[in-house]
Amino acid sequence: MNDSMPTSTVLTMSEKIQRLKDNIHQVFIGQPQIVDQILIALLAKGHVLIEGVPGLGKTLLVKTLSLSINAQYKRVQFTPDLMPADIIGHSMFEMKSEQFRIRKGPAFTNFLLADEINRAPAKTQAALLEVMQEHKITIDGQSIPTPVPFMVMATQNPIEHEGTYPLPEAQLDRFLMKLLISYPETADEIRLTQLATSHSSDDFAVEPVMHIDELLQLQAYCVTLTVDERLIDYAVRLCQATRTSPSLVYGAGPRASIALIRCAKVYAVLQGRDFVLPDDIKAVAKPVLRHRIKLSADVEINGVTADFLLAQLLQSIDAPHL
Repeated sequence: MNDSMPTSTVLTMSEKIQRLKDNIHQVFIGQPQIVDQILIALLAKGHVLIEGVPGLGKTLLVKTLSLSINAQYKRVQFTPDLMPADIIGHSMFEMKSEQFRIRKGPAFTNFLLADEINRAPAKTQAALLEVMQEHKITIDGQSIPTPVPFMVMATQNPIEHEGTYPLPEAQLDRFLMKLLISYPETADEIRLTQLATSHSSDDFAVEPVMHIDELLQLQAYCVTLTVDERLIDYAVRLCQATRTSPSLVYGAGPRASIALIRCAKVYAVLQGRDFVLPDDIKAVAKPVLRHRIKLSADVEINGVTADFLLAQLLQSIDAPHL
């Protein structure tokens, strides 16, 4: 329990988050779990990888989130000929001043949407990896920090693999969560179709409901939640179980244990609490771990998914009774 935070503070934080969620849902219809998960990653200061077939609103979700917070947003369409300089920027010689000037790339923003990230070659992916990890960009020996907050939201298509470059494990591990966006429910699709066909353009008016200062306050608050040592032990045991499973080629590393606790704290805040429960860890386990494990070929052939295997592990590992 976080004794330093009064109940009024917890309620205020929850109200701010709910206001943000409601604003997003005005445009991004349905998929409440996806909205919750992307907000968890945002408040935990992490990056997200969003996987889903085209046309499910991945770009719309990211754009709506940035507009709701009144933050900078930029989108990069990843292609096989995309170069690192197209993301981070480069130095250029100005004839007029006879000096080199740094031209910043689209990575200098608050929210960067890397669309179809697996279509870019490894060299370009590595450039993005440095930005994600270091929150700074080096151009001609000069290190320049990215704006605060800084979040990369990358998308990839799980079906089309022609002309793609699979993300290396090192880069996958830099994503705090991997979200799987699916087709909307019938009622949600009907509402979405009505909304989309009642406007003269594809752009819907989204008013900001939160300033960056408020977002930074929320992020700082989520960190302050204290976690029982037994819950940390539980998170570590979950990750260790993935490393010894015969169904996996490799399991989740220590960064996953840290991610579980970070995300569980935010999930607790979303539930209106200032303390973490075992169910909070269970709620975030799949999006935190699914991209950090690799199934063996025999298991994949039998149609077993990462989420199915993680569900089995969650059932087999005893959670602490607080």
